[in-house]
Amino acid sequence: MRPAIHPTYEPVVYQDRATGDAFLTRSTATSRETIEWEDGNTYPVIKVDVTAFSHPFWTGNTRVLDAAGQVEKFRRRYGARAGR
Repeated sequence: MRPAIHPTYEPVVYQDRATGDAFLTRSTATSRETIEWEDGNTYPVIKVDVTAFSHPFWTGNTRVLDAAGQVEKFRRRYGARAGR
């Protein structure tokens, strides 16, 4: 490897904006914002919108879409023309 061309690979905390849950990992990403972690050390924190803590696939919380309501809305809008 050529020296001085690769970004540093250091510990960083990723925090879910929706739930506030966080996890420590290593990354080349960094931030000026820091957080004190459970081990007493201070690490850069990167806030993300979706992680496994809040994504519906991983949490098991799925949203029920109102399919019947959408069908009725379509029928009201297009009426008999839709039956062809």
